Amino acid sequence: MTIAAEVICVGTELLLGDILNSNSQYLAKELAALGIPHFYQTVVGDNVDRIHKAIEIAAARSSILIFTGGLGPTPDDLTTELIASYFNTPLVEFPDVIVDIQNKFTQAGREMTPSNRKQALQPVGAALLPNPTGTAPGMIWQPREGLTIFTFPGVPREMHRMWRDTAVLFLKTQGYGQNSIYSRSLRFFGVSESALAEKVEHLFNSTNPTVAPYAGKGEVRLRISARAVSEVAANQLIEPIEREIKQIAGDAYYGTDDDSLASVVGQLLKAKGQTLAVAESCTGGNLGGLLTEIPGSSDYFLGGIISYADRVKVDLLGVNAADLAAEGAVSETVARQMAAGVRAKLGTDWGVSITGIAGPGGGTDRKPVGLVYIGVADPDGGVVGIKYQLGSTRERELIRHMSALRVLNLLRLRLNG
Repeated sequence: MTIAAEVICVGTELLLGDILNSNSQYLAKELAALGIPHFYQTVVGDNVDRIHKAIEIAAARSSILIFTGGLGPTPDDLTTELIASYFNTPLVEFPDVIVDIQNKFTQAGREMTPSNRKQALQPVGAALLPNPTGTAPGMIWQPREGLTIFTFPGVPREMHRMWRDTAVLFLKTQGYGQNSIYSRSLRFFGVSESALAEKVEHLFNSTNPTVAPYAGKGEVRLRISARAVSEVAANQLIEPIEREIKQIAGDAYYGTDDDSLASVVGQLLKAKGQTLAVAESCTGGNLGGLLTEIPGSSDYFLGGIISYADRVKVDLLGVNAADLAAEGAVSETVARQMAAGVRAKLGTDWGVSITGIAGPGGGTDRKPVGLVYIGVADPDGGVVGIKYQLGSTRERELIRHMSALRVLNLLRLRLNG
């Protein structure tokens, strides 16, 4: 059997998509922090045969099984009794749990129902995993040598507390947590996942640290993970790989871990003591939204004008009506005038603009969906307009989001010289 943990989330509501399964993500990060290998996750509905099958498979390949969900008082809360029945072990009632549940109901001004007694049942030989905030305790049980089972309620806030207060301490007494896994994510924009992967492919064979690519919403990440006795030791493993990747990626690299294009642009503007204003058409405020997600952005971002209608472009941004009529709102000329106009209107060092066709309709052969023009007016009075064709996708929100990211990346490159 492999010395590794497996997460098993129980609940038909998870399979139906009614509830977001955040417990798996939380436990994955916590297991990594303890240096515990984690190769499998399972989601199984409230069904006797399928839960038994999930236990059979998991117990044959993993040494730590972590269950979440199915500890409530209702008939479809089956986790504890099915774990016990799989290992042919009877359940026993824990009187202290009954008292605890009764006290919590009394404090809440409610009457405990008979069905809640079910939550006090645990397999013979199991140790209680206390639940300070809810009525459903979990268990820590070693039904046979080399196998440890944890159960937690599905409510995330209850599970988190129980994990931190009890489970982590238990695992450390078993020798886990001596080596932890530390990770660093490098972020890139303007390069595809496949192109970047080809350039750093030789690093994917590394075992400690490991390098893995991820892509999503227009950017690429490379995660470097090292197993070590301390964060300092992990950094010594990570840093040479990080330097090599940055050198290979060049300008495509923009930040690390929690950095975003908006936060990096903000840092650069703040360092230079410069300000920014935006003029948006097809993005309808998305760019301004990304900028203002960053705490302290009022130091450098003064505001924006959402010039969705042509009349607003003319009246507020000073776009030439004749140019607008001749070339259309989606054009380089209009993008340049919008950028220069918002810079002058708000009195900033930089002005940027976006105008395009976000779809799903409105495109033509000459100006298809995904056509976007970006304008940049700089502190020296120069103005440029840049054309992008953001694929053939008709996903409106993706086009709007990618347009905003393109502007931020252009600003980043310009601010970096």
